[in-house]
Amino acid sequence: MVSRLVLVLGDQLSEDLAALREADPDRDVVVMAEVAAETGYAPHHPKKIALVLAAMRKFAARLRDQGWTVRYTQLDDTENAGSIPGELLRRAEETGISRVLATEPGEWRLIEALRDLPLDVTLREDDRFLCSHAQFQDWAKDRKSLRMEWFYRDMRRRTGLLMDGDQPEGGTWNYDSENRKPPPGGIGHSGPMKFTPDATVSEVLDLVEARFAGNFGTLRPFHFATDQAQARRALAQFIRYGLPEFGAYQDAMLDGEPFLNHALISPYLNIGLLSPLEVCRAAEAAYRRGEAPLNSVEGFIRQIIGWREYVRGIYFLEGPDYPRRNALNHQRKLPPLYWGAETKMRCLSRAVEQTRDEAYAHHIQRLMVTGNFGLIAGIDPAELHEWYLSVYADAFEWVEAPNTVGMSQFADGGILASKPYVSSGAYIDRMSDYCRPCAYKVKDKTGPEACPFNLLYWHFLTRHRARFERNPRMANMYRTWDRMKAPHRDTVLAEAEAFLDRLSAGKTV
Repeated sequence: MVSRLVLVLGDQLSEDLAALREADPDRDVVVMAEVAAETGYAPHHPKKIALVLAAMRKFAARLRDQGWTVRYTQLDDTENAGSIPGELLRRAEETGISRVLATEPGEWRLIEALRDLPLDVTLREDDRFLCSHAQFQDWAKDRKSLRMEWFYRDMRRRTGLLMDGDQPEGGTWNYDSENRKPPPGGIGHSGPMKFTPDATVSEVLDLVEARFAGNFGTLRPFHFATDQAQARRALAQFIRYGLPEFGAYQDAMLDGEPFLNHALISPYLNIGLLSPLEVCRAAEAAYRRGEAPLNSVEGFIRQIIGWREYVRGIYFLEGPDYPRRNALNHQRKLPPLYWGAETKMRCLSRAVEQTRDEAYAHHIQRLMVTGNFGLIAGIDPAELHEWYLSVYADAFEWVEAPNTVGMSQFADGGILASKPYVSSGAYIDRMSDYCRPCAYKVKDKTGPEACPFNLLYWHFLTRHRARFERNPRMANMYRTWDRMKAPHRDTVLAEAEAFLDRLSAGKTV
């Protein structure tokens, strides 16, 4: 048979990758490349770049140990073509092989780039996910709304996870009511497992430090897992120490505790060092052994077989234009505070500082702090999309775009979310300890020290009233607004406008 070039991308570091399963190590050639087009299509956090490059180098070494021929291009190689298509063309000329076997990339831009190559390219669907494109399309067909909860229940039945026959374990599908506790006084374990950089990682850190010093984000210290064995150790650490109280405090935010009981395994899942089923089975086994309560295990599994699979389905169902949607026509430029400029809003400053230092923030920090502010301030969702894609180690467009454009910014017009996720400062105060030392007063509704979230919340609702006042989940908000006295409403809107003017003018807010 004719030899093929087998492309393995930086987020496809799994030995059971579809293209590798089909390929033959005796005749096919694996192509892996660190290229400027991938490190630079967004201004990625240095930690993210280092994680992917180090994991790629280790995976390539593992493939070689297993007998594969690997043509690997490092970022600083003088012959580097600078892009994935360019590297495939270079290797095709070098080897005389014109056929390419690849697993479908997780971003439309790369899928289209591979399809445009003047080579014989075969794309196999990425079956490391538990729901195929066809299965998601069948689920979505003829539905009036595509709500994650119904998808999640189907995934529970399909996988058998936390099922008792044909019924959910414990008699209930969803334990969210037990999973919304405010922050505890402290955390009883040391957080995600940290790994000391070895020689491969240290070499990559030096490279990233030299080439990406201008990118937003702190590179060192660097503690991510960079191979499958380390990632599995990190998972085991979380299952033993973090999972038992994960559920109760998964929405909480605590200053000085960036991780709380969160696993920090999403980067490993998203680049292929862990598989979703092994992660979920490990959590389920802890429940069966009596080592973690059902509310924590169900909430954790829902994030993976429910939310993670669901947003990927939405991304591919909706097509390449999805990240550019702007249903609310928000046009405000992304303010410098997202890149670390001074702000008096403590919740935002803490979330951004943590993002800078860790390339990580958990889902409530992203949704109800940085995302909530972006939505009620009317920031262009495309700019927020690029920011989220840039600053988090787990951000790849298939997962990040639906979370930002759909869930966080309602820019898809309600395909993903049934209502905008907006709140005043009261929610942040209830779920965090950020507000007490803040320069603003969360209890103040108007005045010079009023929490900006309080002002912008009502401003958002009034400017989009025609769209949302008939939404049954939002009607009570509008009834509350209408019961306020007219002079108070006028003051709220005037102060919100003044705040937005200062924000647009680049003043410290």
